[in-house]
Amino acid sequence: MSPPDGGFLSFHEDERRAQALAGLRAERAAIRPFMPEQHRTFFPLLPYLFTATLDEAGAPVASVLWGPAGFVHSPDPVTLRIDALPASSDPAASGFAAGQPIGLLGLDLTTRRRNRANGRVAATDNGITVAVTQSFGNCAQYIQTRMSSPQARAPQPPETLAALDDPARHVIESADTFFVASRSRAGIEADGGLDVSHRGGRAGFVAVRGDTLVVPDFRGNRFFNTLGNLLGDTRAGLLFIDFATGDLLQLQGTVTIDWTASDTAVAGAKRSWRITVERGWRRPAGLPFDWTFGDYAPTTLATGTATS
Repeated sequence: MSPPDGGFLSFHEDERRAQALAGLRAERAAIRPFMPEQHRTFFPLLPYLFTATLDEAGAPVASVLWGPAGFVHSPDPVTLRIDALPASSDPAASGFAAGQPIGLLGLDLTTRRRNRANGRVAATDNGITVAVTQSFGNCAQYIQTRMSSPQARAPQPPETLAALDDPARHVIESADTFFVASRSRAGIEADGGLDVSHRGGRAGFVAVRGDTLVVPDFRGNRFFNTLGNLLGDTRAGLLFIDFATGDLLQLQGTVTIDWTASDTAVAGAKRSWRITVERGWRRPAGLPFDWTFGDYAPTTLATGTATS
């Protein structure tokens, strides 16, 4: 594809449709088909990297990789090398194969800086090489700061969840941060693909109603990458981190979007979406870091919770 507008790519059809449904329109898609130098020098600073891949049924799975600083690096503007692979017990593991699409989010929780890179897995060899087709930055809204330090943990066997249990509900209802993986529908792959995005709010901003989560959608960058994808393919993968224990909670389900925010009472919500959880995995001690909370983003402090 020949990128228009001085090297920027276009929003795909469903992203434009989501913008219209929200009554908004981004000026342009500040998404490049290559990584600018500031992105290439950012990724090697990270000790963790958030991912979106597909399972055997083609549904998105959200996960996280980690390693020493430099485990993610860029040999050229259209390539990211990641010197890590998911554990075999990770439900995302099957998606880390040559030829598969992948979405990547580099997020420094210390500084609130984040950059995204989407593309395809070009090769696997003690890690993966990604051919980058989309690269873009995001603002620092709703990101809570945290300091991480490596902490050796002994991962426990994963627990498969057919429904949300009380420990899972507690993690979700206590969360101020989670990650969502989505994919564009068939037919618009040239401008689409996989995406993994950050969502943040005050602890308790996600409501749990049985096996359904209600997520407020606050004012953001107007790209509508996630909601645009979900208009075309309603399947999503979620990742919650228990920052106190290192436990990971990964969920999959089907999404419906409420463009009027009538389904949530959270202050600041412009719209909301609900995901009916269909399966999940709890991976005790799955992330080998200790975390120290810093502060809420100013934009987060302007919002409410599901109980206030």
